[in-house]
Amino acid sequence: MTDHVHDLRSVREATDRLLTAVAKLDNAALAEESHLPGWSRGHVLAHLARNADALVNVFEGRPMYESAGARDADIARDAGRPLEEHLADLRDSAARFLATTERDQDWSRTVELRNGITDLAANVPFRRWVEVDLHHVDLNIGYELSDLPEEFTGREIDFLADRWSGRPEVPAVALVATDGRSWRTGSAGDPAVTVSGTPSGLLAWLAGRGDKGASLSATGGPLPELPPL
Repeated sequence: MTDHVHDLRSVREATDRLLTAVAKLDNAALAEESHLPGWSRGHVLAHLARNADALVNVFEGRPMYESAGARDADIARDAGRPLEEHLADLRDSAARFLATTERDQDWSRTVELRNGITDLAANVPFRRWVEVDLHHVDLNIGYELSDLPEEFTGREIDFLADRWSGRPEVPAVALVATDGRSWRTGSAGDPAVTVSGTPSGLLAWLAGRGDKGASLSATGGPLPELPPL
């Protein structure tokens, strides 16, 4: 089983990194574009705060979000707030999430996430770590995919490679990282295409971030185009 205690410690560290970086911004910077199409930096921060509260709902047995429309409306409502309000909301929502994880509970139980997705409770802290660190990159404030902790990058590649496995619209692909690690993803069968590059480059492609595979090399065929996450 995933070590949720370790992952919660990583969530705290990632949250501290995020808060330190965001505190250096100003209101004008929050209104500027993030790396996510259609979202300002304020939208990203609002999403992170509301995601923390949504995961509290998950742990407490409620729907993660009231509805997709309510989720989007909450982000739109909060995106334009001044810096100090964003910082306070990020701190307070993170504290609520962590307080929920400190209660006695069955970490081996299955919980329901968004869109009917289920997972073990023990895996939710890593999901939150992904939200915090990957969206820190999305803010476009100098924290890059190559700055992510090595453990994070490897585990997120594991997760995304598994997510795209068995998908008939994605050809069978072998992934080879410059540090010697390897994965496979896509449809069943022996991979005809091998995609090689740095771990951060592979993550960029799998997550639809950064250069989206421009730094990778593909042999046996062109670099496949992945569906949106």
